[in-house]
Amino acid sequence: MPQRILVPVDSSAQSEQALEYAMETYPDADITVLHVLEGSSGGLGTFSGMTGEPLDEEAEREHADEVFESARALTADHAGEVETVLGRGRPDRVIVKRAEDDDYDAIVIGSHGRDGLARVLLGSVAEKVVRRSPVPVVVVR
Repeated sequence: MPQRILVPVDSSAQSEQALEYAMETYPDADITVLHVLEGSSGGLGTFSGMTGEPLDEEAEREHADEVFESARALTADHAGEVETVLGRGRPDRVIVKRAEDDDYDAIVIGSHGRDGLARVLLGSVAEKVVRRSPVPVVVVR
């Protein structure tokens, strides 16, 4: 039975469902809740989307705090340890790198379930993680 589970979260219902699934499926495992801020400090990565507007780092951090607070409330009764970790960069790359570097047994990730043109245009973080992960990945839809 897996002992260390990585659960990437954002503020979506799908990531909340993934966290709930991880707790139910692996009741005694240690869980790392990972939230990734897109972009980077300095350079071109500091602009949001295609608007060219500078990222509001304070607002990003406040949002991350809200995401973590929600995750802590959801995991309050979990038997294993729960850790929250903030990453920065492309979500799929940060998730896979974390799984590679920190000896996780599995990743449990939510999927928005997009298909067709929306998936082609937007890409799918979950799909990229599944293709590149060094550990098993459970996709919760």
